[in-house]
Amino acid sequence: LLAAILRQQFPNARFTLIDISDEMLAKAHERFPDGDVRIIAADYSQEPIPGRFDAIVSALSIHHLTDEHKAALFHRIHEALNPGGAFINADEVKGPTPTMDKFYWDEWVREITARGVDPAEITGALERMSHDIPATLDANLAWLRDAGFADVDCYYKYSGFTVFGGVKSK
Repeated sequence: LLAAILRQQFPNARFTLIDISDEMLAKAHERFPDGDVRIIAADYSQEPIPGRFDAIVSALSIHHLTDEHKAALFHRIHEALNPGGAFINADEVKGPTPTMDKFYWDEWVREITARGVDPAEITGALERMSHDIPATLDANLAWLRDAGFADVDCYYKYSGFTVFGGVKSK
């Protein structure tokens, strides 16, 4: 979905999608049947990122990795970017304290309940999210800096959902 939105905004860009999930790869093939989007089955958390890119974007994926794997991935992303290239990650983060973390998730449940999401769907989402391994925003930003990124910042934050990233120096 993110690639489709970006493709509308940047119709002349070339896209490479990487995922380990057969289900997600099948959806990508359905969404981009014309073959002009490169789709790769790979485990980006373990394997080198195939190619050099001006931008690498991710959404709701990296929080599944351990902290060690997040930090290592940020290094591999930095290596795969061309000078001046940007990395943008839209993802969930853990609150900076247990109290804030609980507040974020209580707020999220309140918000989706108010929007009419079925209670069974909420229960299912909470069960899936119980396996997530989010880190704090501060930790993610520090790992980006450690990987060599410049201009590291959080561009958007709503409770535990953020958009953050950095740029590879020219």
